[in-house]
Amino acid sequence: MDVHISLDGRRDLAGQIYRQLRAAILDGRLRPEDALPPTRELARHLSVARNTVSVAYDRLMGEGHLTGRVGSGTFVSAAGAPAHTATPGSALRPKPIWDSISPWPGRGTTSDRVRYDFRVGVPDTELFPHESWRRLLAREEPVHGYGNPAGHAGLREAIARHIGVSRAVRTGPGDIVVTSGIQQALDLICRVMLEPGDRIAVEDPGYPPAQLLFRSLGAEVVRVPVDEEGLCVDALPDDARVVYVTPSHQFPLGVSMSLRRRTALLDWARRNRALIIEDDYDTEFRYGGRPIEPLQNLDSSGHVVYVGSFSKVMLPSLRIGFLVAPAPLRQALRAAKYVSDWAAPMAAQAALARFIDEGLLARHIRRMRREYQARHELLTTTLPGWLTLVPCSAGLHVTALADEDPAPAVARMRAAGVGIMTLAECARSSSARPGLVFGYGAIAIDGIAEGMKLVR
Repeated sequence: MDVHISLDGRRDLAGQIYRQLRAAILDGRLRPEDALPPTRELARHLSVARNTVSVAYDRLMGEGHLTGRVGSGTFVSAAGAPAHTATPGSALRPKPIWDSISPWPGRGTTSDRVRYDFRVGVPDTELFPHESWRRLLAREEPVHGYGNPAGHAGLREAIARHIGVSRAVRTGPGDIVVTSGIQQALDLICRVMLEPGDRIAVEDPGYPPAQLLFRSLGAEVVRVPVDEEGLCVDALPDDARVVYVTPSHQFPLGVSMSLRRRTALLDWARRNRALIIEDDYDTEFRYGGRPIEPLQNLDSSGHVVYVGSFSKVMLPSLRIGFLVAPAPLRQALRAAKYVSDWAAPMAAQAALARFIDEGLLARHIRRMRREYQARHELLTTTLPGWLTLVPCSAGLHVTALADEDPAPAVARMRAAGVGIMTLAECARSSSARPGLVFGYGAIAIDGIAEGMKLVR
């Protein structure tokens, strides 16, 4: 491998290795079929732990940039190489909607200049039990067939038990469809429910990737305001076919929908024969108060699809999520999964089922809850006086409101190496209030203490 890797300090070493290798693949310095050194050899060369290099390799494999061959080694994948540019004279053009959609800046890799990384929705992958996960993956035999489009039977059973105990979701394995993350779950639901031009209501401010998806499918996105009780149900249009909400931990404000609003939202859905998509965002990490009962548990008429993911409780690169289908939509959602991509990788699904059944997921969540709570408490108690915290007791981020546009302060912070997002960037809404959104999943507690000194 003719690529030089340099490590700056001792923070997020796996992330530094990952970013430099990924950049070398994308700019062509590493080409398809080029071999990478064994993890032990590269770790010795860089003077780091072998597990640090393994984490970087695992992430690149999860994104399709690398492939492993038993007995041969690790190679750059042809599928992960940059695509050739189109012929200059080509008459091919995408639909106009794609000219207005670009990746959301809240996710993905950060610049090497960022020393204090307050990205939103990114977990701490350094603390994940990688050895246990690799052990479970290694036990799985190759699957010679396509598998069930709804997902691995053992995983659907494990998910049903897990969310039944942890979130009081009323479900069984027959209701579960395993998906490639939350985004595919939303895509399947919209394929089943929406015709081009149908209206879908979303929270304002709300989760940008979901809104981009809805627009790309030809739906009319109607933004509905959020206050301290959650979505303002009175502002919902009666002709909306679907409403997408994050009621237990609203993104990005962090408020929880009151019981009064939850009841009103379910009544609205019944009256208008509409569907509610309940994204149970970040509720595994709650640091105070009683758990918030999901809408799905309160729904007695089958108007709620509950969606969840393992991206933040485990690894973003795992790309395994799920939806809980009400009876009228169960068959259609399975069919939509079949025509979309048939099934997520079965070996990873089977390993995840064992990970849940052996208690490793619950143990990891307990450990990370303690770690994230300490970060949450430090961040919320060190905010400067010009910011007002939006009360929040869950998740991997907090939002703080400002009296005026924070853009000048953000420019100074970014120049000093602070990776930070404004509320307007996070919400992609013209009506977004001035403020900042601080993620604390990707930054260690000592980094928070140092980084917050630059938030001024």
